[in-house]
Amino acid sequence: MDLKKLYFTWIISVVTFSAQGQDLIEQLKADKKPASEIVAGTFKGTRIINGQTVETRGKGNLDVIISHRFGTLNSGGYNLWGLDDSNVRLGLEYSISDRVTVGFGRNSLNKVYDSYIKARILRQNTQGMPISVTWVSDISVYTLKRPELPMNFTRRLRYVHQLLLARKFSSGVSLQLMPSFVHRNLVPTQEEPNNLGALGIGGRVALSKRVHLTGEYYYRFGKDLPGYNSLGIGVDIETGGHVFQLHLTNSNEMTPSGFIPSTQGNFFEGDIHFGFNVVRAFQVGRR
Repeated sequence: MDLKKLYFTWIISVVTFSAQGQDLIEQLKADKKPASEIVAGTFKGTRIINGQTVETRGKGNLDVIISHRFGTLNSGGYNLWGLDDSNVRLGLEYSISDRVTVGFGRNSLNKVYDSYIKARILRQNTQGMPISVTWVSDISVYTLKRPELPMNFTRRLRYVHQLLLARKFSSGVSLQLMPSFVHRNLVPTQEEPNNLGALGIGGRVALSKRVHLTGEYYYRFGKDLPGYNSLGIGVDIETGGHVFQLHLTNSNEMTPSGFIPSTQGNFFEGDIHFGFNVVRAFQVGRR
């Protein structure tokens, strides 16, 4: 084989192998799956109406929460449709890490002090995990004086444990399930159980980028339970560092040990409390 033929054969081989290599690279690019991403913003805040969402803040974040529930709308014009009455909760939430938050609050109704720990177990992502999962454990103490009863600290305690399961279906729709267990050391009557199971369902629908419609409902398991199931609808308005939550609910209490077992109003008969949560976020620790 002369030199020209050898050179020509070498050129053909280089071109052929180059083309095959380019095809292999393109095939590998086509087969490569996109990287998994965390699905953020399932809800705008850490509350739906009364109950918690799966959301936890970033490490070092402090949320200051001011919540109001007014009287019932069916109390009439003399009571300014409930605005003459007011129940207030002042709360703080601090994020120890991106996944763990602790909270503390004081409620004017029944003079309740509550605290809780909230831990994010799983986060929804685009490749594999279809839901977010968060655990909440809450303890509260009712400090209202009860001279008719021999009260002590232990009898005033109540506990709630919840598993929050949520999925963000799109940028505009999220849904959450809330299996809940409530234990009350002291109940109002002998007929009421100390232990109570409930299942909550909540969700949000985006009306715009910063305005969302929300709702939640808690179904209590048991026969002949006094009171009513907790129901609420609301609107979330995001304005930078603030989140304003306006809502209508038949629950006057704002802790899960109160609104899950002890809601007294019938939403469909006008026993509706107008209320709001104002949340202000501060970054007080290092991320």
